[in-house]
Amino acid sequence: MHYLDPKNDLTFKKVFGEHPHLLKSFLNALLPLGEGRCIEHLEYLPADLVPETPLMKNSIVDVRCRDNYGRQFIVEMQLAWTTGFMQRVLFNASKAYVKQLDKAFVYKALQPVYALSLVNEIFEPDTPEFYHHYQIVNIADTEKQLEGLEFVFVELPKFKAAKFSEKKLQVLWLRFLTEIDEHSTHIPEELLGNSEITEALENVRVSAFTKAELDTYDRYWDRVRVELTFKDEYYTKGLKEGEERGEAERTIVIVKNAITAGMSNELITTLTGLTDAQIDAVRKEIKNKK
Repeated sequence: MHYLDPKNDLTFKKVFGEHPHLLKSFLNALLPLGEGRCIEHLEYLPADLVPETPLMKNSIVDVRCRDNYGRQFIVEMQLAWTTGFMQRVLFNASKAYVKQLDKAFVYKALQPVYALSLVNEIFEPDTPEFYHHYQIVNIADTEKQLEGLEFVFVELPKFKAAKFSEKKLQVLWLRFLTEIDEHSTHIPEELLGNSEITEALENVRVSAFTKAELDTYDRYWDRVRVELTFKDEYYTKGLKEGEERGEAERTIVIVKNAITAGMSNELITTLTGLTDAQIDAVRKEIKNKK
């Protein structure tokens, strides 16, 4: 019996986009909900509400849910970490928070928004922790919290390396995401012992997909590899040329290389964090030198 990687756009959406009860189980296991709290309502966002980022097409941002206390959650799966990704997560969560308010509401009616991001890269190399929970707190007294936005980032490669053996649902779901791929033929008994994980496994079996879907699956990974290679080539080139310069100068070198390569402002912003106005100024400078 052969399986597909659940981190692929196609398979992730098949498991969690077509089976709300599996998504509820997953979220209740991964989110820091607190005692007595659980996810009750799910809303799958229509495609036109999902933010598009050229370099980050290999991401899934399509689920909003609400728990039994009225708190909102955004679910995002991200396969590549960049500086721009953090800003995008902040933007999406803030937008969900503000959108609660209309003419009939008062500010005190706003409910907190949580953003869950599963990242298939290591972005915190200085710590062995794979689960990162961020809150808005008072620096002098971290027990005092400003409620509104909270963020959870899970570094999947670190979890895989940790080789957890517990049978808690959080561990089982993360093992499903990190241990199952195209090379999986033998499934660990711990995963088969849970009915929800077993159902998820059935949904990523190769035999559950049509030839057209399998072609889509392969194209997705091809696109991921191309985008990551493209990003790495131009970022590395910029760093090499600007290694003896200051940080600002290195960024400009990266921007110039990206512009020369025909990249859009949105894509360059994702790479560097610069605004449209800053990028346009570099474009103007290049044009004037011709």
